[in-house]
Parts: sequence; C-alpha cells; structure tokens
Amino acid sequence: MAAVPVPLSDLLIAVPTVILVSRAAAQFLRRAGQPPVVGEILAGILLGPSLLGALWPEGQAWLFGPSVIPYIDMLGNVGLLVFMFLVGLELDLGALRGDRRTALAVSQAGTAVPLVLGALLALGMYGPLAPDGTDRLSFVLFIGVALSITAFPVLARILTDRGLYRSRVGALAMASAAVGDVSAWCLLAAVVAIANSGSPFDAVTTALYATAFACVLFYVVRPLLTRWTARAERGHSDAVVLVVLFSGLCLSGYVTDLIGVHALFGAFLFGVVTPRGSRRTATAAIRLRAFAVPVLLPLFFVSTGLRTDVSLLGGGSALWLWAGAVLAVAGLGKWGGAALAARLTGNGWRDAMSLGALMNCRGLTELVVLDIGLGLGIVGPDLFTVLVLMALVTTAMTTPALSLIRRRADAADVPDGPDGPDGPDGPDGPDGPDGPGAPEAADAENPVLQPAERR
Repeated sequence: MAAVPVPLSDLLIAVPTVILVSRAAAQFLRRAGQPPVVGEILAGILLGPSLLGALWPEGQAWLFGPSVIPYIDMLGNVGLLVFMFLVGLELDLGALRGDRRTALAVSQAGTAVPLVLGALLALGMYGPLAPDGTDRLSFVLFIGVALSITAFPVLARILTDRGLYRSRVGALAMASAAVGDVSAWCLLAAVVAIANSGSPFDAVTTALYATAFACVLFYVVRPLLTRWTARAERGHSDAVVLVVLFSGLCLSGYVTDLIGVHALFGAFLFGVVTPRGSRRTATAAIRLRAFAVPVLLPLFFVSTGLRTDVSLLGGGSALWLWAGAVLAVAGLGKWGGAALAARLTGNGWRDAMSLGALMNCRGLTELVVLDIGLGLGIVGPDLFTVLVLMALVTTAMTTPALSLIRRRADAADVPDGPDGPDGPDGPDGPDGPDGPGAPEAADAENPVLQPAERR
C-alpha cells in the first residue's frame, strides 16, 4: 500500500495563518481589557464554519482541507499537553495557608452548586440533545462537570491586570480555583472512565489503575525527580532538563491514555509532581511555554473552532432556549455558589462578589473539557457549540463584572469589614497590595506562566 503523502505545503500555509490570526485577535481583545484567551477562542470560532466557512466556504476548505486537519489536531494536542503540564507545575496549594477555611468553602461550593444544577439541567437535555447511544449517567455527569470548571491559569492574568494578584482576594481566588479544579478534574477522570468502560467493574478498574499511577508519580517519581534536579543544577545543561521534562510529560500522558482517563491527566499530574525551586526546571518550563503557548495552542483553538458551528443554533428557538439555560446555570451557579460561600465564611460582599466573578471564568480549561466530551461522543456538535459559546461569554464577562463590583464598592465607600478600604484587602490593609501580609504564594513574578501570556 502506498503511503499517503504528508501535506507539508498545505500545513505551511495553515499553521502560520492560525497563529497570526489568533495573535491579532488576542492583542485586539487585550486592548479592550480582556485576557488573551478570549481573542484566541474567538479567532478559532471565526476561522471555522461559523464565519469563514459561511462567507467563503471555498477558502475555508482550501485552508483547512481534510488532509490538513489531522495534523493541526495533532500539533494542537501536543501544545495542550505542554500547557496542562505547566498548569500542574504552577499549582500551589500552599496558598491555602492564609485562609484555608474560606478557600475550601469557596472552591467546593463553586464546584458543587453548578455541578448539581448542571446535572439537573442535563436530565432535561438528555432526550433532545444527547447523541444516540450516549449513556445517561455519562451525559449527566459530564454536563455537571463542564459547568463547574474554573480556568485556574486565566485568573492570574486578570488578577495581575487588575493589580489584585498579591491581595487577599487574589490569593483566595487562586487557591479556591486550584482546589476546585483538582476536584473537577478528578470528577472528569471518573466520567471518562465510565464512558470508556463497558461495565461498572471496568470503570472501577480504570479508577484503581489511575489512582495507582498517581501514587507512583507522587511517591516514586517525585523523590527521584527532586534528587535529579538537585544534581542537574551542577551537572546538566538546561537542554537536558528540557528534554527530560518534555519526555516525562509525554510518557505520563501515554500511561494515562493507556489506562483510559485521557493523556491530559498524565501531563497535568507530571507537572504537579515536578519539583519547584530549581533554576534549571524554571528555565525549561519557560522555554516550553515560550513555544507551546503562542505557537501550538492556537492550533487547538482553531481545531475547536472547526467543530463549532453557530449556524446550528439557527434551526429553531428550542436550542437557543437551551443555550440560555446553560449560560444561566453556569453563570449563576458558579458565581452564586462561590459568592455565598465566601460571604458565609465572614467576607464582605465586595470580596464575596469578586470571588464569585473570578471563579466564573472558564477560558481554555473549559475548551479542554469540552473537547474530551466531543471526542468521547458524550456531546454532539450542537451542544458542543452551545457549551463553547458559554465558555466564551463567561470568560469575557469576568473582567467587566469585576470592575463593576470594585467600582460600586469604592463609590459606596464601605467603611469597615474584611473588604473595606482599611480592611485586610484594602490598599492600606495588612494583606493589601502594599501591605506586609501580602501572600507570598501569589507571586506575580512566577516564572512558569508569565503574566502576559497566562490563559
């Protein structure tokens, strides 16, 4: 059988087109006060059938022909693996030290409330929107998890832009998002195991294998990496460390994919167990980010955009009604659950509402979850489009909502309480941006994901 030639010339046109359009959209939205990921998601949608395919179908077919799309998907997924490794590497649960009770309450309420509401909504959507043959339990759990996700990395960008990264509310938001995302990823792993297995016994077996692999990473690989990186400071070049880390995240992804819980989980876990504090590790992470984030990740965005077709919503009012319900449940459930938990743990309304708004942004993390669901056949193209638009809207509304909350609170001149001008989060308070108690865990100069490029 003759080998199918690699469409190199076609790929050499498609890849730079995607990168340049995504970069331009990110810069444009950044000037409008939005994090870059909003522009990149929007660019991916515009390059797909929603705009380019509708206005110039021949051009879209030429640019993203059937022979090119598999390679774009492959390169985009490599970028995604690196990104998930960087997210795991940046995950710092030590930020819980200052306000452990509030962070845990906000993270769990911000996950549980939209999860339950989303699962209830999914019961109604199952009949009209679930693909044929989809298991009800997998569908209901997946929708619940999809509506409960927070984009942990994009928070850092928003908090840095707002000057809140080193504040009390910034540290709480980062810690809450980190804990909440760990919970959501564990739930998603369970959903993937159920969807990939043929019986409850198979699902339990998959979960046990995944748990065993996580234990190996934490109790065997992590100590070995710690000792090796300590020696690497003296005896290995930066290039060697880069190769080892990249190989490790790929092999970890391979193992979890083999187990049946998706390769992204392996890359994320490898990032979590990779030791911090090493100069060579930080340098390797910066180099990985410098290439994967601006070059490979846009290919994942356009891959998602090619599967998103807004015209599918024009078939009748029913799908628009479902889209409105999804947006309402996702926004009110996440925002309301997190804000109420923050308020009940003693925070003022300004901080509580700010935390709710921050926890409501979804960014790239949501697209990763949705791509997994589409690949497994849990959701179809119509519901996938609805959920992508929900991710775009909730991410885009985070910065304006936060500005409105802080501006109204300042106009009201709140005199006291945890969120007052002289409280712990105020500009002159001990945990304010200039106060001595600013959390060290929320260091705006973290070398792994530079603030200007966080998603």
